[in-house]
Amino acid sequence: ELRHFYLQRVIGKGAFGKVRMVQHKIDRSEYALKYIKRVILELLDHPLIVNLRYAFQDDENLFMVLDLMLGGDLRFHLDTLGTFNELQVRFYVAQLILSISYIHSQHIIHRDIKPDNVLLDHKGHAHLSDFNIATQLTPQKPYRQNRAGSLAYMAPEILLKQKYTTDVDWWSLGITTFELLFGQRPFGGDSNEKVQESILHDPLQFPEKIQVSVECRQVIQGLLAKRPKDRLGHGREGLQKLKSHPWFQGLDWEQLESKKAQPPFIPNKDVPNYDAVHELEELLFEEEPLRVHPKSKDSTATMEINTKFLPYDHTKQGKATALESNNTSLIRRKIDQAKYNAHGKFFYHRLCGYMTSGPFHAMILSSPNAIKEWRSLIGPTHPVRARIHQPDTLRALYGLTDTRNSFHGSGKKKNKKKASESYYL
Repeated sequence: ELRHFYLQRVIGKGAFGKVRMVQHKIDRSEYALKYIKRVILELLDHPLIVNLRYAFQDDENLFMVLDLMLGGDLRFHLDTLGTFNELQVRFYVAQLILSISYIHSQHIIHRDIKPDNVLLDHKGHAHLSDFNIATQLTPQKPYRQNRAGSLAYMAPEILLKQKYTTDVDWWSLGITTFELLFGQRPFGGDSNEKVQESILHDPLQFPEKIQVSVECRQVIQGLLAKRPKDRLGHGREGLQKLKSHPWFQGLDWEQLESKKAQPPFIPNKDVPNYDAVHELEELLFEEEPLRVHPKSKDSTATMEINTKFLPYDHTKQGKATALESNNTSLIRRKIDQAKYNAHGKFFYHRLCGYMTSGPFHAMILSSPNAIKEWRSLIGPTHPVRARIHQPDTLRALYGLTDTRNSFHGSGKKKNKKKASESYYL
């Protein structure tokens, strides 16, 4: 249960909730806590996948405790570094080939492989994560035909609404490989329609600014074959063809899978390898930050939850029954940010309050390495008032739309100030 874990800092955010670092109170092992679909995760157990370790619930939330990945995701590092070198990318692609082939052996299609969903552990090994839209094929329906995934990484057969199988994951791996090497995706456009047209019809072209080996280009070309039958990785011999490709010559696949191979890039453990604004968001916009709740014993809703969501512990023999369906009524309630539209200054006052309050102070104590990130994000502070330089930059970092104009005082156009000015409370 949640009371068995110490709640620590927020280290990420996925499609269905945030990722929080937690520590088991008994054995002191550290994990990542995330709200995520459980049914597929219970089927998987692989060293290069972010595995499910525990599952439990209270009256308000369903919890899954996953392997902790302190190295950050490849999107974070890609945004920081711009690109990876070919040696690094080859290592990540090789480990992803192993994790992807494993889930395919379980008849599971991930459908959302991209840098955001590849997490590094503290040593630099790549793990496949985020099975929110994964699907499992069955003998009764050995294919899918619905559109799912992130548009820029979708295979042509998905866009054409054709029947598809596991081949779509190899396409997504090709897009990811290209992006890690060149810092851009091979197919794009300034609208969804143009991106789709580019994926379906544009030929693959490699940027000249970064030189890669012929073997590397061959792998990318093979993964990005528009016809599934021509795609590298397709069919029963597809995995063997991938592993035996000259680009991977010299790699020890057993060492890669057991994580004994030396990664070419080791994340800096002295700095947070995630976006610092995740914690800021919880402090400012969460109606009810995560905490331990007592469980009701006779609640009808609780009885229903206990029936559909049995506890799971990876250390015990046997596995609990998976969720029968997604129950959206059990998804954690999110604050209605629309109610802040008319309260532009509210953001500032709440931020200023948290700068010197217990929750903010406790968060910094639990995450001392994040202090630099906070200072660079928020700017100079004062015990009584907070000063924020360049609010447009803060808004851009924070990823907010300007619907309420929060970073310019009152939220009314007539009170807008220049971004270069300092703001005091």
